[in-house]
Amino acid sequence: MKKTIILSAIAFTGFLNAQTLQDAVTKTENERFAAAAVDFRALIAKDAAKGENYYYYGENFFKNEQIDSANIFYAKGAEVNATYPLNYVGLGKVLLTKGNVAEAKTLFYKAVALGANKNAELLRKVAEAWLATDTKNADEALLQINAAIKLEPKNPENYIILGDAQLEKNPTDGSGPIKSYKQATTLNPKNVKGILREGKLYQRGRNYQLAIDKYKEAIAIDATFAPAYRELAEVYSLYQQHTKAIENWKKYLELNNSDEARYRFMSALFSNKQYPDAIVEYEGLKKQGFKNLYLERLAGYSYYETGNKTDPESYNKGLNSIENFFQMAGPNFKYLYNDYKYKGLLLARTGKDSLGVLEMEKAIALDPAASGELNTAIADIYMKAKKYDKAIKAFERKMAGDFKNLTNNDFYSLGRAYYYSGGNILRDAALIKDAKAREKKEQEAKPFFISSDSAFSKLTQLNPTWPVGHFWRGKANVQLDPTNEKGLAKPHFEKALSTLKPEEKTAPTYKNNVIEALEYLAGYYTSIEKDKAKADEFWKQVQEIDPTNQKAKIYFNPPKQAPKKP
Repeated sequence: MKKTIILSAIAFTGFLNAQTLQDAVTKTENERFAAAAVDFRALIAKDAAKGENYYYYGENFFKNEQIDSANIFYAKGAEVNATYPLNYVGLGKVLLTKGNVAEAKTLFYKAVALGANKNAELLRKVAEAWLATDTKNADEALLQINAAIKLEPKNPENYIILGDAQLEKNPTDGSGPIKSYKQATTLNPKNVKGILREGKLYQRGRNYQLAIDKYKEAIAIDATFAPAYRELAEVYSLYQQHTKAIENWKKYLELNNSDEARYRFMSALFSNKQYPDAIVEYEGLKKQGFKNLYLERLAGYSYYETGNKTDPESYNKGLNSIENFFQMAGPNFKYLYNDYKYKGLLLARTGKDSLGVLEMEKAIALDPAASGELNTAIADIYMKAKKYDKAIKAFERKMAGDFKNLTNNDFYSLGRAYYYSGGNILRDAALIKDAKAREKKEQEAKPFFISSDSAFSKLTQLNPTWPVGHFWRGKANVQLDPTNEKGLAKPHFEKALSTLKPEEKTAPTYKNNVIEALEYLAGYYTSIEKDKAKADEFWKQVQEIDPTNQKAKIYFNPPKQAPKKP
C-alpha cells in the first residue's frame, strides 16, 4: 500500500511538472514571452539537469527573435543532458539562421538518431526548423512531418506544420494548406493555432472578413492568445480601420508588454501613419535600452514625416536615427531604396542639400522603378534651395520625353522653376548699364517664360478648375508681353478670377494673386483699351480687397501737377 502511495505521488509530481512546463510552452506560443521566461527560470532552478527545460526556454528566445540567447540555452541543454535530442534541433536551427545548412543537417540527423526515428515531437520540431528561418527547405520539412504523421496520425499539431510546409512549397495554391489546417481543427476544434492559420490563409487570399471571423473565433476560445490580437490588428490596418487596429495592438501589449512587442507596436503605428505616436514608442524603447537597427530605421522615417510640425528638432533627430541605422547595419546590409531616400531628405532638411541629393541618387541606382518619385524629391530639394536650374533637370529626368510622367504638382513646381529662372536672368540684366547688352541678356530669359507658360498650360489642362494654374499662366505671359501691348496675360487672369467664388477672393490662399490679376486688368483697360468704366470697375475691386492699395489710391486720386512756369 505504501509503495502504491509513493508511486502515485511520483506520478502526480511528474504530472504537475509537465503541466508547469506546458503552461510555459503555451505562453511562448501565445507570444507572452516575458511571462514564459519567468516560468522557465523557475523550472530550471527546480531541475537544472532537465534538458527539455533548456530547449523550450531557448524556443522562447528564438520565437522572440533573440537568436544569440536561444543558442546559449540550446547549448546548455545539450551540455547538461547530452541524450535529450531537441536541443540539437535548436542548435541546428540557429545554424540555419546563418545559412550553415550542412552543419544544421548533421545536428538534425543526430537528434533524430537519438530519438530512434520514433519520436513524433522530435520529427515535428525538425520540420518546424526547416520552415523557421530564411534558409527554408519545404521538401525537408514535408519529409519529417509526414514521418511524424505516420507515428501520430491524430495529433493536430502535425497538420498545422504540414499546412505550413505545403504553403512554403507552393505559395500560390492554398487548397492543400487549408485542408491540412481544417484537419487540425477537426481533430481539436479548440486548437487556436490551427484556427489562426486558417485566418492567415484567408487574409493571404484577401478575404479579410473571413480572416477577421477566424481571429475572433480563436480569441473566443482563448482570450490570452496574443497572436490573434496581432493578426486582427494587421488585417484592420489593411481595411484602413486604424482605430480598431490600434485597439487590438493595445490588447496584444496587455498580454505581451515586452520591448520586442512594443517595437512591433511602433511598426504598426508607423504603418498606420501615426508618426508622432510611433516616435513616443521609439523614445520609450530607447530609455529602456532597447537596441535594434530596424527601430532606428523607423525612427528616422517617422521623424521626417512629422517634420517640424510638433518638434523643431525633428529633422536633426531623424538624421541622427537614420545615421545610427546605417552604422548598425554596415556595408553588407541589404538596404531598401527608402533608406537612402529618407536619409537624403533628412540631410536636405538639415541644410546639407548636396549630400542629400547624393543619397537620393543612390536610391535611384538601387531601384530604378522608383526614379519618378525620387526625382520629384530631388527637384523639391532644389526648389527649396532656390537652385531652379537643377530642379528643372530633375523634372526633365522624370518626364523622360513624355509629359504623362508628370503629376499636377510636378507641373506646378516645374512651371515656377522656369519662371524663377527667367526672373533671375532679368535681375542680372537690370544691372547691365549698356542698353544693347542689357537687351540681349533680357532675351535670354524669354525661353524660360515660354517653358513656364507651357508647364502651367499642361497643369490647367489636367486641372482646369484650379485657379492657381491660370494665375501662373498670367504671370508668365506678363513677362512675355512686358509692355502689355498684346494683352497676352488677360485671358489667363480672367479665367483664374472666374473660377473663384466671391468669398475665396479675399482668402489668404488666393488674395495676393487676385490683387495682381485685378491690377493687371485695370492697367490693361486704362492704358491699352482706354476703357475708363472697365478700369474703374477693376480698381474698385482692388480697393474692396485691399483698401490700402496705393496703386488704386493714385488711380482715383492722381497727384495734382504743379502749374507750368511762364
